[in-house]
Amino acid sequence: MARPAEQRRHGVSAPGHVSPNQTVRTTVQAFDILFEGKRAALVSFQDGSGSTQERAEREIIVCGGAIGSPQLLMLSGIGPAEHLRTLDIPVVCDLPGVGANLQDHPALPVAYECSQPISLAGAETITNLIRYMAFKSGPLTSNVGEAGGFVKTSTSCPTPDVQYHFAPGYFIEHGIQQIKEHAYSFGPTMIRPHSRGRIALRSSNPLEAPLIHANYFADPRDIPAVIEGLRIARAIGEAGAFARYRRRELCPGPETKNDEKSLRAYIEKYAETLYHPVGTCKMGPAVDKLAVVDSELRVRGVECLRVVDASIMPIIPGGNTNAPTIMIAEKAADLIKTGPRKAQQDPVLSQALA
Repeated sequence: MARPAEQRRHGVSAPGHVSPNQTVRTTVQAFDILFEGKRAALVSFQDGSGSTQERAEREIIVCGGAIGSPQLLMLSGIGPAEHLRTLDIPVVCDLPGVGANLQDHPALPVAYECSQPISLAGAETITNLIRYMAFKSGPLTSNVGEAGGFVKTSTSCPTPDVQYHFAPGYFIEHGIQQIKEHAYSFGPTMIRPHSRGRIALRSSNPLEAPLIHANYFADPRDIPAVIEGLRIARAIGEAGAFARYRRRELCPGPETKNDEKSLRAYIEKYAETLYHPVGTCKMGPAVDKLAVVDSELRVRGVECLRVVDASIMPIIPGGNTNAPTIMIAEKAADLIKTGPRKAQQDPVLSQALA
């Protein structure tokens, strides 16, 4: 959101102040984008106990992520018209793709009890904190995901369809399920899902969390890859290189066999997100009815409004989403700086994401 001219001119400082032409406000909640005709002109947001508005001199940039960006657009009247009308939200622009095309990387835990006290189970101590702060040594130097890899679960796969994360600790039910023992985990993750979910509004109240329909494994083509990914993870876990560290398989556990029925049941119980949601404001050509933004990340059907985050990805990357999201932000910065005339000469961003 553009900083008000008065603040920028006089260099007014604020909490989180970064540079003379930027003000960062934390603990605020965006309520609405207000339009003057088709032009996005103001942002309404809660700041403390009250609400306020700021006017954008040039344009408004939405960076709420694959959950927050479609939520704010729909609250502002941009989205599937029928859905907005059911919540008595005036329709500014009927864009059916807002909130659709949700994709994510579902993962499964394969965890083993470690026979040696070398995992991160005892890392969170005052002693280790001091070691890290003073000497940058000790277990707190771990990046947790210490190893990884990509595999093709079938010879018919043109590219890897499962990614592995290895951590010297346990990761079951997002860490909520507590395990006292030292442990290590493999995380087979499906990286090219066919299933699509969606984001919808729960109500017109911007303080209410939106509805997230992840729709994992709705497409039956996704299950075989995960099943084979689990089998490969177990085969790695049983390899001789882990013999001196492996005590017993904690999860799935010996009661879960390697047959399809058993592994399907395990997937239904333990599948979880790897926190890579994308796609809910997808980029695409005008002929694509679900395309929310164009190749310059401008929201279709309105003016002076862009979305710059992972929600614009048409298809989820075959790996972690952090670096591609940074690339989107850097490309968007160039598009904003150069303006429409120069930007039209740039390669289409979708080619970089393919």
